[in-house]
Amino acid sequence: MADQPKQSPRQWTESEVSDWLRSIGVKEPYIQKLYEEEVDGQCLLALDEHFLVTKVSMKSGPANLIIKKRDELINVPLKPREQKSSSSGNNAESDQKNKKQKSGKEKGQCKQKAKTEENVLEAKQPVVQQCLVTKEGCKARPFDKDPDFIYFKHRVLQPESGAFNLINPCREFKSLADASKLDDTRLRVKFAREVLKFATGCMNVRTNGTIHFGVMDSREDAGYVHGEIIGIPIKDRDVFVDALDYIERSFSSDKEHIRQCVRPPRFIEVTDHTSTNKRYVVEVDIVPLISIVRGKVYKVRLPKFNESTNKVEFDKDTILRRVGSKTEPVIEDQLDFFQRVQHRDTQREEAEKCLLPSEPEIYQNLGRKLTMLVTSGKKFIEKEKWFILVTNKFKLDDLCHIDWLLKMNVFCVFDFDPDSNISGFCSKYSQHHAANMHSLQSYQISRETTIKEFTNKLHLFEQTSWIFCNGRSDFKGSELPCDEGSWTNTKRPFLRESVSLICKHILPKGTFQVIFLLTSPVEKPFLHTFYEFSADMQGLEDIICICESEENFEKWKSFAEGACSTETVNNHSVVGMKMSHIEATLQQIQPVTTHTTKHLPTFAKGKCCLDTRGKEDMYSLEILAVDHCDETSTESIEEEKKNTEQQFYHGGKVTWLHLWLAEHKFVGEIIERDAYSEVFKLLEDLKLNTMQSPVNRINIYHHPGSGGSTVARQVLWNKRTDLRCAVVKPLYSADIVAQHAVKLREHDENDPQRCLPVMLLVEDSEQEYLDDLKDELDEAIRSQKIIYEKPCFILLSCRRCHDPDKKIKESPLETVSVTHKLSPKEKRMFSTKRQVLEKQYEPEFILTFVLMSEEFKKVAGYVENFVTNLLHGIDRTSPVTRFLFYVALLNTYVQNSFISQSHYEALRGISIYTENLRQPVFEMSLNEQAKLIFLYLRDEKTHIKSIRIIHPRVAEEILKQLLGDQKRQGSLAKELFGEKVLFEHRFGRDEYLAFLRALLNRRSRVSRGDENDTLFSPLIEHVRKNESPELALELLKEAYECFHEDAFFAQTIARLYYSYEKFAEAKLWAERAATTMPNNSYILNTKGQVYRRWFEAKLKAIESNNVAKTAKNMAPAVDIALTAIECFKHCQQVAEVHPESMNKLGFFAEVEVGCSLLKLISSIQEFADRDDSSLERIKYLTTQDYIPEEIKEAWEPFHGRLKNLKNTIKETLEWISEDFSYFQKDIVAHEEDTSESPEDTVRNPLKSLTQASSEYGKYLSGVSGKLLKSSKSVLTNANPNTKRMIIYHLGGGNLTSVFFKVNNQQQKDTEDLQKILSLYPRNPLTANFSQNDIINYIAANIALKCLSPQSAGVAALQELQALSRQFPTDKRKCSPSALFLLTMLFWPEDDEKEDEKNKKYEIVQSAIEHLKRDFWTKTKDIPPRRRRLYTHFFLGNGTGLDKFVHKSKTEKYTKGLTVHEKRMKWFTGEAWKMPEIARMLKSVSGWTEDGVVYLEGPKKRKFSIQPLYLPSVPHSNENVTFYLGFTFRGPVANNITVLSNKSTTRATTMTS
Repeated sequence: MADQPKQSPRQWTESEVSDWLRSIGVKEPYIQKLYEEEVDGQCLLALDEHFLVTKVSMKSGPANLIIKKRDELINVPLKPREQKSSSSGNNAESDQKNKKQKSGKEKGQCKQKAKTEENVLEAKQPVVQQCLVTKEGCKARPFDKDPDFIYFKHRVLQPESGAFNLINPCREFKSLADASKLDDTRLRVKFAREVLKFATGCMNVRTNGTIHFGVMDSREDAGYVHGEIIGIPIKDRDVFVDALDYIERSFSSDKEHIRQCVRPPRFIEVTDHTSTNKRYVVEVDIVPLISIVRGKVYKVRLPKFNESTNKVEFDKDTILRRVGSKTEPVIEDQLDFFQRVQHRDTQREEAEKCLLPSEPEIYQNLGRKLTMLVTSGKKFIEKEKWFILVTNKFKLDDLCHIDWLLKMNVFCVFDFDPDSNISGFCSKYSQHHAANMHSLQSYQISRETTIKEFTNKLHLFEQTSWIFCNGRSDFKGSELPCDEGSWTNTKRPFLRESVSLICKHILPKGTFQVIFLLTSPVEKPFLHTFYEFSADMQGLEDIICICESEENFEKWKSFAEGACSTETVNNHSVVGMKMSHIEATLQQIQPVTTHTTKHLPTFAKGKCCLDTRGKEDMYSLEILAVDHCDETSTESIEEEKKNTEQQFYHGGKVTWLHLWLAEHKFVGEIIERDAYSEVFKLLEDLKLNTMQSPVNRINIYHHPGSGGSTVARQVLWNKRTDLRCAVVKPLYSADIVAQHAVKLREHDENDPQRCLPVMLLVEDSEQEYLDDLKDELDEAIRSQKIIYEKPCFILLSCRRCHDPDKKIKESPLETVSVTHKLSPKEKRMFSTKRQVLEKQYEPEFILTFVLMSEEFKKVAGYVENFVTNLLHGIDRTSPVTRFLFYVALLNTYVQNSFISQSHYEALRGISIYTENLRQPVFEMSLNEQAKLIFLYLRDEKTHIKSIRIIHPRVAEEILKQLLGDQKRQGSLAKELFGEKVLFEHRFGRDEYLAFLRALLNRRSRVSRGDENDTLFSPLIEHVRKNESPELALELLKEAYECFHEDAFFAQTIARLYYSYEKFAEAKLWAERAATTMPNNSYILNTKGQVYRRWFEAKLKAIESNNVAKTAKNMAPAVDIALTAIECFKHCQQVAEVHPESMNKLGFFAEVEVGCSLLKLISSIQEFADRDDSSLERIKYLTTQDYIPEEIKEAWEPFHGRLKNLKNTIKETLEWISEDFSYFQKDIVAHEEDTSESPEDTVRNPLKSLTQASSEYGKYLSGVSGKLLKSSKSVLTNANPNTKRMIIYHLGGGNLTSVFFKVNNQQQKDTEDLQKILSLYPRNPLTANFSQNDIINYIAANIALKCLSPQSAGVAALQELQALSRQFPTDKRKCSPSALFLLTMLFWPEDDEKEDEKNKKYEIVQSAIEHLKRDFWTKTKDIPPRRRRLYTHFFLGNGTGLDKFVHKSKTEKYTKGLTVHEKRMKWFTGEAWKMPEIARMLKSVSGWTEDGVVYLEGPKKRKFSIQPLYLPSVPHSNENVTFYLGFTFRGPVANNITVLSNKSTTRATTMTS
């Protein structure tokens, strides 16, 4: 590239900059870093050393080299000039040499460099020469005028000239480079000498002239192009102005004539985009009017500074004249000069007479020009086009004519008016649209933030971003306006980054236009904005300037000409139109008759207005108005009819416009499937049901391609007049959506209690999100104290599912399924519709509809034939086929995936974009058949066009046929990841990278609607099983590198390695992942899993190879097991500090490995061969200083860790137990187990905890289950520690294990509890119990009483109360389990005295206070759905321990129902009304006050009870009754029922 540059450095791409950096010897890591920073030619010109050192972490040496060589690239090397100045004795020789070099360049003959010159300079020289050749010309300031004008540094003026026609000025250039550094006196003399010399020469030949200072004359300034604008720094302008005072001393006569003809100096600023230093060109115009100079010949005594005397002296009188481009003296004997004075006067007089007023401007049809520019030559402004406005201060009159701007899709506004939000454009615009106020700093984006995250954060595309570019006067922050100099230094870098981010990353070229509105005088910052846009958009193709004032436009024009030609500037500018005329012109070409106001239904059966501002304020919702699409113009209906139907029956989603066209009979009806009617029935049922929640759900589960999304949108469309309907936009959090949904419900209604329900369509959302949204809406209704009898919100969830019918069985009252199977009625409708469509389209074009009408029964053969015909004769090596491969691969394995058309263009190497050609770029590459398989999508925000195959089955068949029998999908995927141009392409990048991640990392989940659960992504599963595991690993490693050593890919590689028992490699990759993300507990769990699987493999190998189980042979396995436990401990620590989630996998895994290790220890020969093997083993594990000699040396590295094993496992078991005690857990699994469950899922966690506790007790007690059954003496003769372990073995080691036995309700559980109690001392009060011993003893008594009320071994309540007094008096030292038991044991009974009751209430309330603290510590910021309180017991009608009713006893009355039906019964309160439950539970009295429930009874202080379901609390202060439940947060109120004055009750909704 360095040898054959094709364009100026300013136009270089990132790759071309990289090539240049290599040519000057920069190291490759620095080159790569600058490439990643997207340094193109424009950025290269703006680089400084500070940026390279601080941002790129570059050493000073290479940074200085880059800056130096960059400057040489812009300016011809100054070496010859330096030689000239340093060798005063050889000036003539040096000048001659320079002239020869310049001549050689002009002839294109580059001579070889001297041998002493560096190679890098030699390689760079052609680039420098190219830079010389490509320096652009520019016009000079209009003669004798003082417009607001600007020069660009390194632009070139027309060459110096002599007198031409006396009117057109002759020109002379002076660099003044050295003189500008002189002191004021010397500079004044130098300037005066040059001006007066030039002026005298012009006046004597009667010609106008301009002398330019700061412009290079190559004859004097070697190394520069003749006429090149450099500029000079000016400290004091008065020095130049005062220099003309030498006129009086330099002219002996006619001094006033000279004053009249020599104009004062003009200072024209020189713009340099690579520097913030101000430089100027100083120009003096000479105007020798004939009325002044007639008959005169002027002599001048030119001033000079004598260095020896340090004084100003004057030359002798000299007559000067212009000869060509020079000013030369007139020799006295040149009589011809003096004789021709009259002739020259005559010529001047005639020239002045011919000087007519400037010609009138050529008439332009400005209306047509404006229309063509804004519409890009189309009839109407494109609906999808985004507009970026750049404005300064608006005049008041102009603000009355901005309706045309209000109706545009304004993406953002760069506003230079600090008062805009008070009295300017922003204040007017905000009355009609939502606008987010931003500064230039708001557009700073961190490396970790994706473009999608950034646009969501700033609400781009949803609301107009208003960027105050020079402060905001009404803002209390630090955004203050500043002058031009300060702005250039402080704000311009932010402007550059903002423009670059928008043009290069957010909005693709061709999807937006930039309109500069010059409504007031133009200032420098405003002009810099034009420069940044024109540079990043590579021209003015999509830039328009609109200006009413000619004067304002002139400065703009002079600046714009620095970026492009005068003709281009004129062609993209509309000058002279008033704002009112612009408004009237553009309103006629807006795409539709835009209604800024829509209408919504109201509670009173009327309609209300929803203006644009109100709609934009609810940006997370796509609101469906009553008159949606009514603005569609008659002209566009014909075109829309064709497009919408074709897109829909080709496989696209149904649109609101299609539904509108069908409703108005412009197109055929859209089939309404049976599921549509079923949803309507469910909606009617909701109206009739008064016992319900304010938020209801209806689920639509559908097979892919079966029309589920169409059903959902049809429901919304046809209910829009009865309900307020909206679609939830993706990527917005549940709290934001809930806030907007509440606003939509109450919009323009007088009373929040009397509003229509809001129906929200949520598509393809996870279950957790729906739960969060429901919780947020519930909380909103509760906080507003809405009294509801009918639903306030209806969530219509539409989700893809492999088995929709199964979902109906789980929740029949709120679920509808849409499958490929058609009912008889649907078959008739599809058959009729198919006949109609086949008359309009070829069957191949409506393939998806045909497949649906066939119920996908003949899909295999039909699709196979279709694809075979499609691929017939296809060139398998062409770029389009390669792209087809990639799209098919993604569409086969990643749901809803696509690739943008711009990615295809990048793959083809098409970098120049033309709007009119872009759409066919891809389509023109296809044959007619191939066009049928692609569906074209358009992003609703960015309008990026994307491509996907019409159906996953078609994509799958394409892969099958194109790849043949080779089955090389892994190789294809590897090729896809190897396409760096696709990977690095900017637009649509976030989506593309997300699809690639999903391709290799997203596992299938039945819970997400997939067919089965998988250990790896479906593609990896296919490759490792059908191709080769090595290829799967290679593919993942390629992805790991592509995603910059991504930790999640390293995690997957580790998992794949250990699935093939390659544990050393798995360890390496797991450690890489953990090093990259040390605070991710799931990755740390994978690291532990590597060692766990390694340990299990070791055990398996020992068994299969009959290895002798000696301590020495087992040492490697023990080491690995202990390492696994350490990894899981680290995982636990990270999980506990994470604020928003609780990963329990490390806890369960540690216990499992620990129990397996205990089993291994018990089996080694050193213990197993002894008669007292159990005692010896337990003694070793529990006694700190005891180590048997047989294992001392072999296990020397492990003794300390093995002796901690008992306590380590015990602490983990207690943590798991306590965690389960807080929150609801699915005791009855409602998801079927799969044969291949992912390893990071704990199935039936309660059962796992109980089994682990039993195993733990078994190996540390030394007593087997058989021995426990056969010998009672074992129980009685055991020591306290052994008894404690036996209790663990029997399931009494923690509260959760004990209460789990009540759930089982088996005879064995009763027997186990009896054995557990028999192991405790007969008089527990005198025993030396630990806190855990007391907890387990009390829990065992309560559990046995629940299972066997008549059992003789159960302690009385009073005994347990007495024992519980041994808990620490400082409740902060009590465990949550102890505090929970206190709330139960000391709950007063009705027959107790008041004093006794109050004492017990004090104990209970004190325990509750500390329970709440522990609860909030435990919950962290975990979402509400994951921290629903678990009620262990209810308060019953009995006394003593009989008053505690375990939850399992209430649930047995709903046992035969599905999980969903069971939940619904408790949720609606129906279960509480069952007579069996009413007889069992005690109804307690209380009252509500300001939304708080209080218990009747305590006298000393109020006793507030937490309602389990907040919406059940009445909004007014009422007397209530409720059922009391015991949880680890304290007592809770269930089934809150308001007592009426007539002794009747009314129940509010309640959940269990």
